[in-house]
Formats: sequence, structure tokens, C-alpha cells
Amino acid sequence: MKLEGKTVLVTGADGFIGSHLTEMLVAKGCKVKALSVYNSFNYWGWLENICCLDQIEVLNGDIRDPHYCKHMTKGVDVVFHLAALIAIPYSYVAPTSYVETNVSGTLNVCQAAMENGCEKIIHTSTSEVYGSALYVPIDEKHPLQPQSPYSASKIGADNMAMSFYNAFDLPVVTARPFNTYGPRQSARAVIPTIISQIAAGNKEIMVGDLSPTRDFNFVEDTCRGFVAIAESDKVIGKTINIGSNFEISINDTFEMIKKVMNSDVNFVVDPSRIRPGKSEVQRLWCDNSLINELTGFVPEVSIEEGLRRTAEWFTNPDNLKNYKTNIYNV
Repeated sequence: MKLEGKTVLVTGADGFIGSHLTEMLVAKGCKVKALSVYNSFNYWGWLENICCLDQIEVLNGDIRDPHYCKHMTKGVDVVFHLAALIAIPYSYVAPTSYVETNVSGTLNVCQAAMENGCEKIIHTSTSEVYGSALYVPIDEKHPLQPQSPYSASKIGADNMAMSFYNAFDLPVVTARPFNTYGPRQSARAVIPTIISQIAAGNKEIMVGDLSPTRDFNFVEDTCRGFVAIAESDKVIGKTINIGSNFEISINDTFEMIKKVMNSDVNFVVDPSRIRPGKSEVQRLWCDNSLINELTGFVPEVSIEEGLRRTAEWFTNPDNLKNYKTNIYNV
């Protein structure tokens, strides 16, 4: 499938990855409908900052409403379903919200896409569903481990999407990105929380546990993975990792950020940023051989280059002012 000329819907388009994906789809010649969660301010999140705002149709709604989902998927060829609650700490105190948005919301999107005859649905998962690696690198056959209410809700959402493929032949594929970072990311994530504190002039950087490892991917590569999956004819009914096949500890990432930003800061462990012991995912390392086999996708942006570009964006005062660097963002 070629995306050029297709009408595509991006749910969660007002978020970090969604806004970048929206820009990429416009550049590919798609007719883009971009869902921003409804609010009375008519505020469109990061869509307010994209370069192609005049070339998209912004929709204001909520995936928790099945009637609205049916409305927004009318006339849509391809659905990129990214809308979700994703902050792990908030899921500890508001788990019902995660079930309603991530599980019920995915049900609503799938049901609506089926009723409206959409050609392909790319459902977004997360590497958090794997939990701490039982073996590395992690392929798509790795057991799923719900180590937080967030990851449990995403496991439920993934299974809901796949049930529509198995029960109703809905043309759905699950894209499972590992840890994406880059411009516009929430400061709840480790890379922007470090960079934004340094950019704000802090000398002591508040962090959580620096020992876990992650497979970090620059947002441009993650979006290219989504596009590659959407354009492949071999992916329906499959779950596909999007990652770099490169593992690095949070501590080493911290040191790399210091080097990129020419900083001599020190870190201070903030107990409020430490996950409960059994909930912390200690190790994530992506096996990306399946996406390469099915689509030819390989990541292009090294972590050094990605961190440099991310730091450059955050150090722009116009961007940094969107962040409250003195508050722990859950």
C-alpha cells in the first residue's frame, strides 16, 4: 500500500509522537485527519507547533466515546491509532482512566474502523508490555509482563485490537515502539527531564533510578517505522517491534547528554521518581529483525545525533517555556 493520496486518521495527533507522524504523513502526500482530545479551550496540543497545520483537518473528540469514533473514521482509508494515556506514575493513582482510554478506547476505534470499512489500522503498543527482559534482545515472542497498570492496560488494548483481526478479519497490525525520544516529548520521560533541567540552568539534576537500560529511538525513526509498517503488504495480523537493537543504561545516557550539552551538572536521586521495586522495568533491548524483514526498515539517527537535536530544540527559549522544569511531571 502506498500512502500517497490516502485519507489517514491519526488519533493522539496532538501528542509527542502523533504530531511528528502527522507532519511526516503530510509530507508523503496524505490527506490527514488529526484527532486532538476535546477541550473547551480549543487547544490542539503540539499540533499548534507543526509546520503544516494549514494542510490538515483537526478533529476535536475523545476515543472513549464510540459514537465519536464512528464519526471520525468515516471516509478514512488508514487509521494510525496512537491516542492513549501513557504516564506510568499517573497509572498508579488513576488506573481506571487507563482502562477507559487505552482498552475501551481501542475497542471503540476498532469497532468504528470495521463498521466504516477502513483499509488498515495501525494500533500502537509499547515495549513496556514486555516488562523487564527475560532474554535479550526482545523479540515479538517475548512473554508479556504487566508491571504497572499502564502496561496492563496496553496489554489489554493490544489483545483487543488483535481480537478484531481474529474474530472479524479487521486489517489491523500492532506497532510496538521501544523508548522514543526527541523534540516535544513530555518531561515525564527521562531524556527530556534531564535535558530540560540542564537547559533551565539547574546544576543538580533530579532523576530516578539510573541503572535500568533502554533501547532509545529518535522520534523521526519511530515515525518512519510506522510509515514502513503502514505501507507493507505483509504485516496484517502481526505485532512488530520498532527499535534500534541498541541498549544503553540511563546513567550512560545521562553522561552522554552532559557531553552533548557541554555541562558539568551532577544528579540527585529524587525518591518520588523511583518506581515500586516490582514495577520498575530494568532492561529493554529491541530485536528489530522482524520489521527489517517485512519492510526493510532500519533506524537512521544515532543516539548521539538524536540527543544533539533534542537538546538543540529544548534549549530554544520558545520551546523551553512550555516546560515546568522545577516540578516532577508525572
